[in-house]
Amino acid sequence: MKTWLRTAVALCLGLTCMAGPAASAQDFPDRPVRLVVPFPAGGTTDILARLLGNALSAKWSQPVVVENKPGASGTIFSEQLARSAPDGYTLMVTATHHVINPALYKNLRYDTRTDFTPIALVAAVPNVLVVNPAFPAKTVAELIAYAKANPGKVNFGSAGTGGANHLSGELFKSMTGVDMVHIPYKGAAPALNDLLGGQIRVMFDSVPGVLQHIKAGKLRALGVTSLTRSPALPDVPTLDEAGVKGFEATAWFGLYGPGNMPADLTARLSRDVLAALQSPEIKQQFALQGAEPGTMTQPQFAQFVNAEMDKWAKVIADAHITIQ
Repeated sequence: MKTWLRTAVALCLGLTCMAGPAASAQDFPDRPVRLVVPFPAGGTTDILARLLGNALSAKWSQPVVVENKPGASGTIFSEQLARSAPDGYTLMVTATHHVINPALYKNLRYDTRTDFTPIALVAAVPNVLVVNPAFPAKTVAELIAYAKANPGKVNFGSAGTGGANHLSGELFKSMTGVDMVHIPYKGAAPALNDLLGGQIRVMFDSVPGVLQHIKAGKLRALGVTSLTRSPALPDVPTLDEAGVKGFEATAWFGLYGPGNMPADLTARLSRDVLAALQSPEIKQQFALQGAEPGTMTQPQFAQFVNAEMDKWAKVIADAHITIQ
């Protein structure tokens, strides 16, 4: 091959290689995308992921296949995602557990800060502080006063040690200086049953999980854990409004890819997800789950993830929470 021809071929190949990442982002996706939920089917994470997957499939004109890969509070598939190719074809929708797990599990075989690419906040669901109607406290201030007058005699239930509703209670204890006893259950349903039956007095749970009981008068709502009131409970103050200044402990759900995803592909995914989340259809569907679609940019979400990791690590350390 003549020298000029070899040079031209080399130059063309070089330009093709240089254009590769940009082309992959521009043309993404050209085949089905896996959207994995590291929890069982039927839960809030799964429902939101399927709604998002349907919207993205319509936008991309490619199938978005939602798979459930549960185990160990989401850590089993998280490890698999961390080892996956950063090409955008394997993504994960997971819950607040993702940023809590690093402080709970000391032997994770991945680094949550570096082995994943935070792409978008999918949704946030506030928890609500509820009490059995027979409990004397009718406001947050009365609960704090009662707990301080009766240290160690007020118990609060949760779906299990280290979950978002457990840590909401621990954050409340830390910020108010009250001494309440945590009672872990194997899931939210048995904890809620005991709250309704009066075996436990207090619980933090998701708004969708307790809304009907509140409306029926079977539970009393004292405050929601978001910084703004829940549209589903407009007459219930936030804990911040009720005097626990700065309190925020929402359950939230995020979209992640493997670490080291190309910046242009990450930006493309973030834009497409945000556009899908702002559609009237998604807003209506999420509202039925008591969820508010995310609005953060990708850099904002990445900062939020790191801040949440720091916050919950402190709560876990202060409460001396361990997972056996």
